[in-house]
Amino acid sequence: MSLSNALSNALSGLAAASRGTEAVASNLANATTPGFARRELQLTSRPVIAGGGGVQVEGVTRVLRNSVVAQGRLAEAETARAGTLAAFHRTLSDAVGVPGEAGALSTALSDFDSALLAAAARPENEMGLAGILSAGRTLAVAYNALGTQVQEARGAADRAIAADVELLNTGLGRVADLNRQIAVHLASGDDANVLLDERQRIVDGLSEIVPIKELPRENGRIALFTATGGMLLDGTTPARFDFSPAPVMTAEAAGTPALGLLKLNGEEVPPSQMGRFTGGRLAANFQIRDLDGPGAQASLDTAARDLHDRFAGAGLDPTLAAGAPGLFTDGGGAATTVPGLAQRLAINAAADPGAGGALWRLRDGLQAATPGPVGNADLLIGMQEALGALRPSSLAGMSPAPRSAATLAADLGSWAASGRIEAERVLGGATAQSSTFEAMRQQDGVDSDREMETLLTLERAYASNAKVLQAVDEMLQTMLRLT
Repeated sequence: MSLSNALSNALSGLAAASRGTEAVASNLANATTPGFARRELQLTSRPVIAGGGGVQVEGVTRVLRNSVVAQGRLAEAETARAGTLAAFHRTLSDAVGVPGEAGALSTALSDFDSALLAAAARPENEMGLAGILSAGRTLAVAYNALGTQVQEARGAADRAIAADVELLNTGLGRVADLNRQIAVHLASGDDANVLLDERQRIVDGLSEIVPIKELPRENGRIALFTATGGMLLDGTTPARFDFSPAPVMTAEAAGTPALGLLKLNGEEVPPSQMGRFTGGRLAANFQIRDLDGPGAQASLDTAARDLHDRFAGAGLDPTLAAGAPGLFTDGGGAATTVPGLAQRLAINAAADPGAGGALWRLRDGLQAATPGPVGNADLLIGMQEALGALRPSSLAGMSPAPRSAATLAADLGSWAASGRIEAERVLGGATAQSSTFEAMRQQDGVDSDREMETLLTLERAYASNAKVLQAVDEMLQTMLRLT
């Protein structure tokens, strides 16, 4: 081997070691950076032609398995969907409460029953009548709060849809820009790995909103589709989403046109076609707004209507006209079939001294003109019996068998708890699957021990090539001295 060949080989080795050290440093520095893929130096031997030889740096590649990334994105989308639904059902279950706990709906109903029983034992005692008023008001407020919380959750879901639509538009536009930049870098022979990392990070984030499938295109570009084949980006112009959130969410607002629809490229997506975007946070929030939330409101309204009807009509209170509200009213009047009764449920003002009524009407009749005998407990006993009477009132998905008010409240709590358990079960399975793919991705990620071993290898290679250069230099100096 000539000295020039030896010099060329050693210089190529030093250059390769330098590039390898740069890759290792980048790996260690970005070990926890989202979207970063481990760098690996690609080397080949240079052909020995016309005094060549040595090592050739082909480039620095990103190490990742596309199949694992693709499946991991779908798993993350399912986890995001399940997590969003689980949070809604968890909040609803906590609001309904567990029987016996302070603040639970069934506890408020039990306290109201106890107040009726205590007042019936001593009808002349105004403290007992005041206890009925207080417990009844607490029970009505409990229904009010539950209904309000359901609508707040629906409103939050509506706003979350708008926020995710904005993120989708911004992210897809950014991916389109990165596609162009990556193509330019690759065409000019520049390193595009940083841009590829950024694009992967953005697509990973978008896949939590809508499950995304990525397909390669020429010059390093990618196309994005939903898991069901809906086009998001293929070319230079991304899909455009639009959505207008409702200013105020009410129980009456359900479906279209009361609530906004998702728009894709200016065209409304009807509910029957929302399956194109199934999975992810977007679908979960539409489900909360349009299905689970209204379902919870309907169950609350059913229970509130049952409580209202138990005390309404002349069959219990002879002073009431036919169709008149009893102890509980629909915002002051008789209950209607309009959604939102749970929010409007209130104590009849005729029995509330604070609203111009009188406590004695709880004992003598809500429309009585004058007080009756203070020892007459017939109405109080009748109200207590009405609360425990079996009535054909049922919640969605449950048996229509007659129930007492206490049983109906317990069923409502059971329904909420069952929804929570099922949602958390689905979330647990999705999280486990997502964790599996994340672990597989980390296997291709940065291992600091392995990187340090690579660095030591590069250090030895650098030192060896440096010694070759030193030996060649000494030989050249010797030859010069001899001449």
